[in-house]
Amino acid sequence: MTNSLVTAQLKQLPVSPGVYLMRDTEGNILYVGKAANLHHRVRSYFGTGQKLSPKIKRMVARVGDLDFFVTNSEQEALILECNLIKRYRPHFNVRLKDDKAFPYLKISLNEDWPRVYVTRRLEENGGRYFGPFASARSVRQTLKVLKGIFPFRACSRTITGNDARPCLDYHIRHCLGPCIGVVSQPEYAKVIKQVILFLEGKQTRVVKGLEGQMHKAAEALNFEKAALLRDQIQALNGVIEGQKIATTVRGEQDVIAFANDKDRACVQVFFIRSGKLIGRESFVLQGTSSEEPKQIMSSFIKQFYGSAPYIPPLILLQHPLEDKAVIENWLRSKRGGRVQIRVPYRGNKKQLVKIVAENAAQALQQLTVKQPATPATLTVALVEIERELHLPRLPSRIECYDISDIQGMAAVGSMVVFEQGKPKPSHYRRFRIKTVSGANDYAMLQEVLRRRFKRRRLENGDASSPSAWTALPDLVLIDGGRGQLNAALAVLEEAGAGLVPTASLAKEKEEIFIPQQAEAISLPASSPGLQLLQRLRDEAHRFALGYHQKIRKRETFTSILDTIPGIGPKRKRALLKQFGSVQAIRQAATEELVATRGMSRSSAQKIKEYL
Repeated sequence: MTNSLVTAQLKQLPVSPGVYLMRDTEGNILYVGKAANLHHRVRSYFGTGQKLSPKIKRMVARVGDLDFFVTNSEQEALILECNLIKRYRPHFNVRLKDDKAFPYLKISLNEDWPRVYVTRRLEENGGRYFGPFASARSVRQTLKVLKGIFPFRACSRTITGNDARPCLDYHIRHCLGPCIGVVSQPEYAKVIKQVILFLEGKQTRVVKGLEGQMHKAAEALNFEKAALLRDQIQALNGVIEGQKIATTVRGEQDVIAFANDKDRACVQVFFIRSGKLIGRESFVLQGTSSEEPKQIMSSFIKQFYGSAPYIPPLILLQHPLEDKAVIENWLRSKRGGRVQIRVPYRGNKKQLVKIVAENAAQALQQLTVKQPATPATLTVALVEIERELHLPRLPSRIECYDISDIQGMAAVGSMVVFEQGKPKPSHYRRFRIKTVSGANDYAMLQEVLRRRFKRRRLENGDASSPSAWTALPDLVLIDGGRGQLNAALAVLEEAGAGLVPTASLAKEKEEIFIPQQAEAISLPASSPGLQLLQRLRDEAHRFALGYHQKIRKRETFTSILDTIPGIGPKRKRALLKQFGSVQAIRQAATEELVATRGMSRSSAQKIKEYL
């Protein structure tokens, strides 16, 4: 029931754009929102017969006071809303997790000898910023890549050119040595320009410039400089190869998609510049329970681009936005140019969004595995598993097994281990199926279990310090139904591990099968025990699938080259060593193929025909 204060405040709301704040009786801010018309928008929460989500109903029941700010336009309201959400982090808003200042990569162009370093402060002082990055770790990795390619200074000392000796970076060719005066400012400025072009995604332009410098250095018989430039070019080409993606895209764009579960969502942002994927970041949103996809996407766009130093002309999204026109106008004003927001429904752009969405789902799954629950919840989950599966003791160590193959091809198995309800990656193991031909998942599962428990018998190590092989699990969990369970039991009995408790988890209905019970066990979706078993099953599937894809990729590369007449093992090795992948070989010019060791022109032409 609405209290008298809120009822009176609702009557006084202006018919103007602005931002509204909902508070509880103690003055705590519950929610911040914007409106084109404050009078209509805020009253819609409290009218009779309104269809509100369970989350909004809980919020409205706690509202004890209202506050609002009138703005000149809806775009001003949007900016104010972003600032207030970042400042107060209201419980019922969708908000970026750990919303402290994001880390950026800064190039201090306001200095005579610019530096490249990590910062969390955006300042209008002539510096160039790149980001934001999701974590300090990801920005440090980018800085590490840059430092391995470009010899800019990493120190913060005052540069006079009169230092007696340089630091180690100079000796390992990671710095040009401005501190000792061996490089001019224009020469150093070229390096900084290359760093900026690299971060803008214009690596091909950087490579061409470096190649020109290398040839000039060689002609001038400055072979040491030419060798340094050659190493830079090779490092850059390696980065460019890693940035190629299967989908053909052009220009500059950000591609954004998310996957959500319960009250959080994992958002992936792919940064594409000059048709190449130059980076990606993963962000976590909290408070997404009961929110529509367009609300989640809108909340992220406003908070993310509110602190982004660069906005591309095209943003591809998985879901449409609320107030798309207002957000586009806001982004245009920040960019100082055209910004288009699109939700593609076909073609290459749709395929690209799908790839980003799949990455978001994988990231959310990993987040769930790595941060499954509090210690108290894990204890409850283990006790429930012990009780419902009729285990003789608490399952402190659980091993889960899965098989991944396509019609028996590139078949692999995985073993993942959770101890005390938490993943123990050092004890994970993977298996390449050796004795089973064709699509026979039961036989493949039996091979994996047979090999695992045979290793235990052979090693039979120190029981006080068990390894992945010698430790005996308190529960063996199989991905599958009754058939997979029976196949596993037969092998465990044969291997002398018949007393190890075993169960299977079938994905379709999330039913649990155990040997001593004819009927499947069905636990509610909210069951901590079921959720822990699901995390184990999903982690085993992820681990097996990753290995399967790696083998398929390797075998595909091998098989394609093996089908080309005249390309034997030596030529194949030389080609892969020179170009790194079949894709790169396919894109190479005939002259580049001919230049490869052991290749003739006729062989090169034959490769071009086949690929």
